[in-house]
Amino acid sequence: MKPSTRSIHFSLLLSLLIVLVLVCVSFASGGGEGGHEASQWKGFAFKTLNAVLIIGFLVWMLAPKIKEFFSGRRQEIKESLETTAVQKAEAEKQYREYAEKIDKASLEIDGIFDMIKAQGVVEKQKIIEDANKVAKKMKEDAQARLDQELKKASTQLRSEAVALSVQMAEEILKKHITTQDHETMVKEYMDKVVNKN
Repeated sequence: MKPSTRSIHFSLLLSLLIVLVLVCVSFASGGGEGGHEASQWKGFAFKTLNAVLIIGFLVWMLAPKIKEFFSGRRQEIKESLETTAVQKAEAEKQYREYAEKIDKASLEIDGIFDMIKAQGVVEKQKIIEDANKVAKKMKEDAQARLDQELKKASTQLRSEAVALSVQMAEEILKKHITTQDHETMVKEYMDKVVNKN
């Protein structure tokens, strides 16, 4: 069991008092020579005794307040350390939460990037398909126009060939058929038409 603070202070004060008394007695028993010196020593011993008594009294009176101050200070430091530990734990918790949020946001950003990239690939493929369709349509349209122009040119060439053939036939007939041949052909034609009706 620990001794009480008052008993420790009392024993300390008593020890100092005994030491002081012994010092005073030893100086006082120094002999009769130097009476002046002995009175100086007595004054010194008395002043020392007074100082020890005042210091002892102050220690005895102020010990509870000093103990209370230091125990209060110890309690404040303990509470401060506990508060700091709680704040540290809270800060670590917030750090973990923020780290998780940052990791989650980073994953979301990666997902968005991949999605945009995939959409870009799909969009690119769609653009290529649309361009191929447009090119195919343009090619088909051009082929249809070409075929149409060819038919038109062919028809025109036939018409011109027929017209040219008729013209050439007329010229040939004019050159080679005589008036008598002409009359014979008209007469034969008329006979055929009359006979049919």
